[in-house]
Amino acid sequence: MNRDQILRSLGLEDENPGAYAAGWMETGGDLLTSYDPTTGDPIASVRQATVQDYENVVGNAAEVFQEWRMLPAPARGEYVRLLGNALRDYKDPLGSLVSYEMGKIKPEGDGEVQEMIDIADFAVGLSRQLYGLTMGSERPRHRMYEQWHPLGPIGVITSFNFPTAVWAWNACIAAVCGDTMIWKPSSSTPLTAVAVTRIAHEVMAGTGFEGVFNLAIGSGRTVGDTMINDRRVPLISATGSCGMGEKVGTAVAKRLGRSLLELGGNNAIIVMDDADAELVTRGALFAAVGTAGQRCTSLRRLIMQRGISGDVGKRLAEAYASVPIGDPLEDGILMGPVIDQGAVDTFAAAVGIAQEQGGEVLFGGNVLDRPGYFVEPTIIKMPAEAEILGVETFAPILYIIEFDELSEAIAINNGVTQGLSSAIFTDSVKSAERFLSAEGSDCGIANVNIGTSGAEIGGAFGGEKETGGGRESGSDAWKAYMRRQTVTINWSDDLPLAQGIEFG
Repeated sequence: MNRDQILRSLGLEDENPGAYAAGWMETGGDLLTSYDPTTGDPIASVRQATVQDYENVVGNAAEVFQEWRMLPAPARGEYVRLLGNALRDYKDPLGSLVSYEMGKIKPEGDGEVQEMIDIADFAVGLSRQLYGLTMGSERPRHRMYEQWHPLGPIGVITSFNFPTAVWAWNACIAAVCGDTMIWKPSSSTPLTAVAVTRIAHEVMAGTGFEGVFNLAIGSGRTVGDTMINDRRVPLISATGSCGMGEKVGTAVAKRLGRSLLELGGNNAIIVMDDADAELVTRGALFAAVGTAGQRCTSLRRLIMQRGISGDVGKRLAEAYASVPIGDPLEDGILMGPVIDQGAVDTFAAAVGIAQEQGGEVLFGGNVLDRPGYFVEPTIIKMPAEAEILGVETFAPILYIIEFDELSEAIAINNGVTQGLSSAIFTDSVKSAERFLSAEGSDCGIANVNIGTSGAEIGGAFGGEKETGGGRESGSDAWKAYMRRQTVTINWSDDLPLAQGIEFG
């Protein structure tokens, strides 16, 4: 499937509408052009939403919520099941569009759509398991329990690096919980958002619930700022940089709303001397090079015990030298471009700073002289005290740091402001359990003998510290999209008070 066929198969035009509210809207904003990071050429454009367009979208979402929330949860799950089936039908072209617009290789683009399908399946099952606890009352003939109700229209702000999956994490779970939603995607990947919304519209058309999955494409200064300050939107789920999350979290907290933040990740793997060197090499390679280092869970720091450092470093350099770089839609390519020229500049600046702070480039470090936005996957050996190690650079740069004792490695792992994903490679149960204990990794994700990226949808995803503390996807992450209500029922003929209080 060539690039033109990808667009046609998903109903995309040269110019596309940028807002959806139970139907596509004629918006009045500026044109936003999406560019192919492989070539730098324009793909197509989107007419952005204005503040007034956003008002129409959120008004529709609030109106549809009144009816959607009263639909039984299993019935809401049936619509999500149909959405998952539609995504199965569009998996190939949609996965190709992710690769085309974002730059990740085709298997990763397809994998992202599969993640959407998986979370839809998860949400369908969840729709029959939205549970509350029953508690024993201290008062006779009283029953006490908790129940969960839909929250309202929620705002979903997504980043360019996962232009579909993160929306699905939120949208599928929120939908079965009874919420409607307004999606503000990244301005770098607007076409993918239009395509996904077209698929959702096909599923919901004619049901009376077309306004569950809404879209408003616009800049942070228009749609973004309006949404995060909108009291009609009780929850903002935002994925992006720590700086963006601080702005979102502050604005939402000021109006006493809820925010679900999934922000930066300066992720590390600890490698003990007793680790399987081949396993480490394979795990570190995908975690560091996959998506050209542009995952929030990408491996940034490889913290290696001195006895194994030389062997693994040599293996990694050889593996990096064999990584095919090029058009992400071509078979056999393992690393595509970074997203834009700004990412290239950030990469080059970080390599220069690392060298100034005592870093030794073991492989790569160069911007590739070719069309598009391509850089070399890079390995730099760094002193543990280098300040650049505390900075998350969204590019394929891997820093190697050496250590002697596990306590030192854990301190290095935890010594950054972010706390998303972490891992240890070891054959020692003691080392693994120490890493997983309260004195071990302080991250939201902690793995043993696997890399930092590639989380499954069944577990709650998110991190601590400046990563934001939010949890999306599996486990009981659904509770973020609902409001808890504690209920006490008196079925006696008396009116006893709690704590044995006598009044009157």
